[in-house]
Amino acid sequence: MMKLKENILIVDDDLSILELLHRHLSNWDFHVFKAISVKEAVNILKDTKVDLLITDLKMPHIDGFELVSFVSEHYPQIPKLIVTGYPSVQDSLKAIKNGVADYLTKPFTKQELKEAIEKSISSKTNPSTKTNHHKDPVIPKEIIGKSKGIKEIFEIIDRVKNNKATVFIEGESGTGKELLARAIHYEGKFSKQPFIAVNCGAIPENLLEAELFGYTKGAFTGAETNRNGFFQAAHGGTIFLDEIGNAPLVVQNRLLRVLQEKEVVKVGAQKPEKIDVRIIAATNSNLKEMSNKGHFREDLYYRLVVVEIKVPPLRNRKADIPLLIDKFLLKYGLEYKDKFIKIHPQALEILKRYDWPGNIRELENVIQRAVILCDQTIEIPHLPEHLKYKIDFPEDSLVSLKEMEKNYIQKVLRATQNNKTKAAEILGIDRKTIRIKLDL
Repeated sequence: MMKLKENILIVDDDLSILELLHRHLSNWDFHVFKAISVKEAVNILKDTKVDLLITDLKMPHIDGFELVSFVSEHYPQIPKLIVTGYPSVQDSLKAIKNGVADYLTKPFTKQELKEAIEKSISSKTNPSTKTNHHKDPVIPKEIIGKSKGIKEIFEIIDRVKNNKATVFIEGESGTGKELLARAIHYEGKFSKQPFIAVNCGAIPENLLEAELFGYTKGAFTGAETNRNGFFQAAHGGTIFLDEIGNAPLVVQNRLLRVLQEKEVVKVGAQKPEKIDVRIIAATNSNLKEMSNKGHFREDLYYRLVVVEIKVPPLRNRKADIPLLIDKFLLKYGLEYKDKFIKIHPQALEILKRYDWPGNIRELENVIQRAVILCDQTIEIPHLPEHLKYKIDFPEDSLVSLKEMEKNYIQKVLRATQNNKTKAAEILGIDRKTIRIKLDL
């Protein structure tokens, strides 16, 4: 009997093999996750801590080697064990190149399987052997980034996730403010408690007060019963108040009481109710400026900004763009195509240069659309028109007009994948003129 109870993910489209492996691993006291396709396996990996991957090679749509490569890139800490009924020297070499811990040929004995699993798990790096004693913050699964600004946000999330300090998130639309709020809640010790998200800008002003704090029977026309609000629903957990700057004054007054007294009063009621809620507020407006102009209560502003997170716009964290693209390629490739979708380097370069006024939300929409339009690889023609031929020159580009013209023609040719007919159409000249100007 093996002592440690690890999570093992087994992937095979042959149900008989899948059940055989499941039976053996369960008897050895492992926690087993099963998938009959790479798509199912990736979905499990996104939500589960996996200690060992066991995968077949020959599977429909996406083969096992693509899964192994994906795991090596995105989950390098997970050891990989291949089981296959079609062994070959080429496959063995490819497995070694992809960091596979062991390679098992079907049919195999129970003892061979046990030894291969023990070998694979023992190949996993033991964290206790690291000499660096600094505890790095746990990175929330859904937040992607390696830029300085995002790393600083990881640090803040790590510090606030296990307490109920009020958090204020400021950032442009589409930067992922709700994602951060969910990370603070679900990565901490209160994750089993409710998380209630409320968009204060989406609820009519005359209804927001009642929706947030609840109401008593007869409090207003249509109030036929007593009803709890979002705050009561979030008791013990977290309430996320998005677009807090849109909250009317009457709601601001009640919020101040919640923060000061830890209690709420339903609309139409006199008696307060004690409430245990962590408040996370967010806005894409400058709330400090709004309070200075008298459009938002200054005392409420300072009560909200206990811990402040400023989310950088995507144009200020361009190092994260390729990582975000990988995330969306995986998500929509599996959703729409049932396979891994790639992106051509030229198309990637265009996406990296763009300023993304709509931030991550805009980037996700562009990738989603491109995945639908492409077959296996996203190329420039699959991008929206306003991105395809966006050519920017630095302001300090001090070159002659002829040189600038030549540079521009070359960029348009790259953007059209050297399609001279399309480039000539964009430039408003004929193909012969393109050749002449490039020979200058």
